[in-house]
Amino acid sequence: MNRPEARIGDAGAVPIEAIKGDAPLRILLPSYRSDPHTGGQGIYMRLISKALVDLGHHVDVISGPPYPILDKRIGLIKLPSLDMYSRENPITCLSREILLNKTDLFEWWSHNWGGFPEPYTFGERMADYMRDKIDQYDIMHDNQTLCYGMLDVRDMGLPVVGTIHHPITMDKRIDIAHAKWPHIKFLKWRWYSFLKMQIKVARQLEPLIVVSDSTKRDVEKDFGIPAERMTRIHHGIDHELFAPQPHITRKSNRLMVTASADVPLKGLIYLIRAYHSLLTEHSDLELLVVGQLREGQTMDELNRLGIRNRVKFVSGLSGEDIRDLYAEATIAVSPSVYEGFGFPAGEALSCGVPLVATDGGSLPEVVGDAGIIVPHSNPPALAEAIRRLLKDPAQRENMSVKARQHILDSFKWERCARNVVAMYRRTLAAHHGISL
Repeated sequence: MNRPEARIGDAGAVPIEAIKGDAPLRILLPSYRSDPHTGGQGIYMRLISKALVDLGHHVDVISGPPYPILDKRIGLIKLPSLDMYSRENPITCLSREILLNKTDLFEWWSHNWGGFPEPYTFGERMADYMRDKIDQYDIMHDNQTLCYGMLDVRDMGLPVVGTIHHPITMDKRIDIAHAKWPHIKFLKWRWYSFLKMQIKVARQLEPLIVVSDSTKRDVEKDFGIPAERMTRIHHGIDHELFAPQPHITRKSNRLMVTASADVPLKGLIYLIRAYHSLLTEHSDLELLVVGQLREGQTMDELNRLGIRNRVKFVSGLSGEDIRDLYAEATIAVSPSVYEGFGFPAGEALSCGVPLVATDGGSLPEVVGDAGIIVPHSNPPALAEAIRRLLKDPAQRENMSVKARQHILDSFKWERCARNVVAMYRRTLAAHHGISL
């Protein structure tokens, strides 16, 4: 890698040109698990890294398993973990090697005791890996690991920018509230014990990027971080992949939602109840769920309502598969109780699908006036909005055009990446005492 000669200091030297915007930055993006199929953080990692290299910067991703799917221009540093969720029997995997490694032993013990140790153990492994590699990068951008190891790397001399997609305190409250039995509530409370670390680390990281004004308000409330320490930078939407497909015929009777079946935060159960009520008037109405049905409250509700065979679940799809399904959908629905951003809502809009979304978290920011917003956790409100759209093809057509344009105007990844890079440069300038 050819670098300009002008530098600042010795440890973690950064070219002045890079800080001032005349040369590329060397960026390290850490994430404890990054496969896009594991959730929004994996999608973010894949797309923000690509947007940064598109701007000409050098990017490496350091990740635990399951590993990300990345653009070929991006380096991937794999940090193996015990990957306990992939093991057939996580208790009997204990071995001499695990016993002799304190990080592995903690991961094994915590997982089997009902905790979620991955953010902490990833941080320990990352800090150990980085001890002799600090000078290979100009800046590190944390993807909400919020682990102690992040502070260790910062204290080694590498400036760190943090991103918070949404405070996991929201997941914890909603998850525990929806649990039926006291022992399940306790198990969920114990699983979220990593939150204590995340709150402590977030309070010590500066600057912090939040992905919506809603997230900023909630982080200020739940983490006790002043709003002025946070900068809101909206994510982008992959408008090139998620685009209208005029060669595919749109159906007149299909609702589509992308949601994890048994994550209460995603509100699927409220859409199922709304769908059930709509069947009395629209007997041929279909509901397609991009997600996997498992035993739990969603399956119980489908069985109780007698519509388990009416709701179709599909999973393991590519982005192209999902795009083509959106092209067939009459209406997309985002029924979430809470979202820190809401990629599925933005992707549906980008495909030109009429959208009904709730006011959960940041969804009103993402949807704007390009969709219909209803109160969250409210099946009658969802049903009424869907009913009106089913009866009004002209409104659906107008919404389709407006939806696509809304994403093109406000949610391109290039805009997001340029704002993030500006934050990197301000952080580096402050770290090295330079005025921009």
